[in-house]
Amino acid sequence: MQTDSSLKTRNSPLALSSEEFRSLGHALIDQLADLLDSIPSRPVNRAESPVEIRRALDAGQSLPDQGTDPAELLNRATELLFDHSVFNGHPRFWGYITSSPAPIGALGDLLAAAVNPNVGAWVLAPMASEIEAQTIRWIAEMIGYPADCGGLFVSGGNMANIVGFLAGRQAKAGHDVRTAGIGGARLRIYCSCETHTWVQKAADISGIGTEAVRWIAANDRMQIDVSALRRQIEADLASGDRPTMVIGAAGTVGTGAVDPLDELAGLSREFDLWFHVDGAYGAMAAMLPDHHAEFAGLSQADSIAVDPHKWLYAPLEAGCALVRNREKLRDAFAYHPPYYHFETEAINYFDLGPQNSRGFRALKVWLALQQAGRQGYVQMISDDIRFAAELFQLIPQYPELQALTNNLSITTFRFAPTDLASGDEETEDYLNRLNTELLTRLQNSGEAYVSNAIVHGKFALRACIVNFRTTRADIETLPPLVVRLGEQTDAELRPESLRGDGRPTDC
Repeated sequence: MQTDSSLKTRNSPLALSSEEFRSLGHALIDQLADLLDSIPSRPVNRAESPVEIRRALDAGQSLPDQGTDPAELLNRATELLFDHSVFNGHPRFWGYITSSPAPIGALGDLLAAAVNPNVGAWVLAPMASEIEAQTIRWIAEMIGYPADCGGLFVSGGNMANIVGFLAGRQAKAGHDVRTAGIGGARLRIYCSCETHTWVQKAADISGIGTEAVRWIAANDRMQIDVSALRRQIEADLASGDRPTMVIGAAGTVGTGAVDPLDELAGLSREFDLWFHVDGAYGAMAAMLPDHHAEFAGLSQADSIAVDPHKWLYAPLEAGCALVRNREKLRDAFAYHPPYYHFETEAINYFDLGPQNSRGFRALKVWLALQQAGRQGYVQMISDDIRFAAELFQLIPQYPELQALTNNLSITTFRFAPTDLASGDEETEDYLNRLNTELLTRLQNSGEAYVSNAIVHGKFALRACIVNFRTTRADIETLPPLVVRLGEQTDAELRPESLRGDGRPTDC
């Protein structure tokens, strides 16, 4: 029988020789190092429209029929990303809670991608599975959570919270919802009105339904009103509903408020409810000596969401779900069809979460934790909190700015011209519109990047500092920038009825 000689060797279009890989890698690392050096002098944001971005990409181009030189492709990719990105690694990026990424984490992602372990089953990724378990234990220890907890890495805060939510649904629904479904059970979930919208996604995905969510009012400090929560639980019990879960915030996304976690833990025990803490943003601050009291009760949670690509400065993606009792994760997610032949004594992450195929997200966190050490993170997180407090103290030095809130590393404030201080309805409506437009202009300026929050009905500018590259000098640039752009915006937008003495003309 003749053998086709072409089958003896294979020339794959995606293969690279070791020399080619080395050459391309060295060139790319040099470009990335230059980027890191140049980021502070670049605009945070170039404010390009979708049309401009698609034009730069040539988005309508068809897939080439023939392959392209990899060096050319990498050079084009770096040019596109360097010239058309919002840089959350910029020292003046204080927008959404996405941290400046640790360089060792970027190198860790390269290493993880090259080895490419599938961290779903231990037998497919023995060392990667154990590194993930060790990293989870370290994170738990840092925030004072039981080190023998269960947990796994997921994409981000939404998924980390949803994993805890699904574990709680199975544990407290009163029947096996995985096999029987929700049925007629009127499960009830309780959280502050300041809670992130992941709650709605979780209620939807889990089959409980968004109407099951009881949004409890916040107090003047933007924390959940525990008395109102108790009244709602008691009312639901009286009407035949089944209270199931209490959700506390260890740093709300809007203002950084920390709910009274100790009280929520006690209330959850009293009514036999699952206590979940959304600590995606703020839980890591629990390691700071001067914040221990603020996070009392965190250690009593049944589950916690933590987001290492926030305050552990990991590159995206890196969320982490922690569950006090590892078996509650298995109860919520494990299935064992006959074609699975994996040892149960090993760590098989497909049993602990929704994914089977899983990338090696933990490596970049594992590397950074060891590079900085616990005290390094205490220093960096403390610096972020201190800079936010200093910004809050700076704002009153500018008569046109009003400081609103300061919690953890989030400060909120707004631009309010001094002749518009009357507080009547028309003025407040205008100030909300003015600050909405001002936010867009700030983001488009390229000089700094903040986001927004709603604070007691006021549209606020929100600076969230989770950025180890930010300095005091960076913080000091923000108030005068806001005043300058605010005055320009006000001059263009103010209606005639509010010109002059600042009162509506019909007063």
